[in-house]
Parts: sequence; C-alpha cells; structure tokens
Amino acid sequence: MDEDRARQVADGLRDRGVNAHMAHLGVDRFAVLVSLPGGREAEWDADGEAGLEAQVLQDGDLVGYVPEIEGSDTFDLEQMIDVIARTDYDEPVGRVRDEEPPPAPALPHEGGLFRRFREGFRYR
Repeated sequence: MDEDRARQVADGLRDRGVNAHMAHLGVDRFAVLVSLPGGREAEWDADGEAGLEAQVLQDGDLVGYVPEIEGSDTFDLEQMIDVIARTDYDEPVGRVRDEEPPPAPALPHEGGLFRRFREGFRYR
C-alpha cells in the first residue's frame, strides 16, 4: 500500500470511530494498523500483494489473519475503508461481516499540526 492510500484509509477509519493508524514499515512499505481488544493489532496490506488482506498480531506473534478479500485489488478508497471497518477479528481466521458495526464517535486524525509541518502542509 502506498503512503497516501494508507494515510487516507487510516483517516477514513478514524472518521468511523475505528482506532486505526498508518504505519511506516520500511522503504516504500506502508500499512494500516487497527488496534483490537486484548492488545492485538490487525496489520492490513503490508506484504506488497495487490489484494487486501491482514495479519492479526499480538506482541509481534501471529495469532490470526484475514485472507485476501476477493476483488479487493480493484477497490476504491471507500470500499477499502468499509471492508476493514466491517471485519470481525474474533476468530483466528477473520471474516467480513455482512452488516455494518454500530456507529462509534469519530476519532481525531493523528499527527495534528506536527503532521502538517512534517509533510509540508500537503494535507488537511
């Protein structure tokens, strides 16, 4: 996932009340991290494949995964946000729920003024 897409997805998820963060994993490697109950984290699309998939980690150990979402290689931004927001991580093999989770209050975008300085005021 490229940097701009990861930032937009994380911001879109935070607008829906999902505790998501953009993660920089190395040279030109970005992912969206979703914080889960029990100290787990879902790391979305960090392996460089075209489709959308996730690893669920706890303390750096793999405890579950979400297999590649069929057709996700052609998803637009809103579809990516929707699928990630509807994913159920309770089982070792996660699945996308048919129904949308109950609404949650929006979370502020991360970075604030520091983010705008660091990135040259490119984003709002």
